[in-house]
Amino acid sequence: MSTTLFSLAFGVGTQNRQGAWLEVFYAQPLLNPPAELVAAIAPVLGYSEGNQAITFTTAQAAQLAEAVKGIDAVQGKLLTRLAESHKPLVATLLAEDAQLSSTPEAYLKLHLLSHRLVKPHGLNLAGIFPLLPNVAWTSQGAVDLSELAELQLEARLRGELLEVFSVDKFPKMTDYVVPAGVRIADAARLRLGAYVGEGTTVMHEGFINFNAGTEGPGMIEGRVSAGVFVGKGSDLGGGCSTMGTLSGGGNIVIKVGEGCLIGANAGIGIPLGDRNTVESGLYVTAGTKVALLDENNQLVKVVKARELAGQPDLLFRRNSETGAVECKTHKSAIELNEALHAHN
Repeated sequence: MSTTLFSLAFGVGTQNRQGAWLEVFYAQPLLNPPAELVAAIAPVLGYSEGNQAITFTTAQAAQLAEAVKGIDAVQGKLLTRLAESHKPLVATLLAEDAQLSSTPEAYLKLHLLSHRLVKPHGLNLAGIFPLLPNVAWTSQGAVDLSELAELQLEARLRGELLEVFSVDKFPKMTDYVVPAGVRIADAARLRLGAYVGEGTTVMHEGFINFNAGTEGPGMIEGRVSAGVFVGKGSDLGGGCSTMGTLSGGGNIVIKVGEGCLIGANAGIGIPLGDRNTVESGLYVTAGTKVALLDENNQLVKVVKARELAGQPDLLFRRNSETGAVECKTHKSAIELNEALHAHN
């Protein structure tokens, strides 16, 4: 048996009446756990190899706590608490970062992101959507949609209200983890699987999807889509303030450098270098034609925006008279043009 694992976590979750997992909460997920810890828990769980989600009883939780107490005090304390659970327990062991095959595995990888153990696009999330059931997220936790109406009636008969906050595949991040050193104005706008770096402020209209986020410090006032990772900065004094839309997805990673400003109702579809500014209302996609201007605002060349991806000190704006998208830089446009040719 191999004692080398990519990730390990002990969780408590919710199942529907058929025993299918709806969600899993991992209080202390581990990345690259020590071999001695794996060797201690494997006999209790009956684990031998591969990626597995293994349900275990409260009695086994007590056994596991005893087995690991001299190896990892944090995991030992967690398992002692899990031994008191009235909810189903699961141990998820990932030998490798492979395509997902179960709901507990999917939730573990979302936890790894929100616990800041892995940065966006650092995990294989292939096949995640079919493994995340569409769930009613309520004041009593996750509820299978086919069971919701009956539970709502039961609550009313007791004189209670079963409040439904959302119906979605993803829960809000703060119901599972609240990273240190962040401010979040509306917790419902951050999905589990968001990476929120220390020093980040997410304002009321800010939104961060799963597999996306900000390295921090910085301010998020708009939408950060899956696949986007915002670099370090500060809101005032030239920091990174995103007030528009940052779009990624698929296998594309949209990185935003340090000290960038993306104006209100603006958006990008290309990576930005350090100290870039996109004016309010402007959406720059990879195929957008951009006029490079020199220091005298004279046209030097027209390029596609993808050719400017990752370049520092750029200002993207729209000409109010012609509607053309223009780019100025702290360097001369001629120097930038020469740099682009050298890069290509």
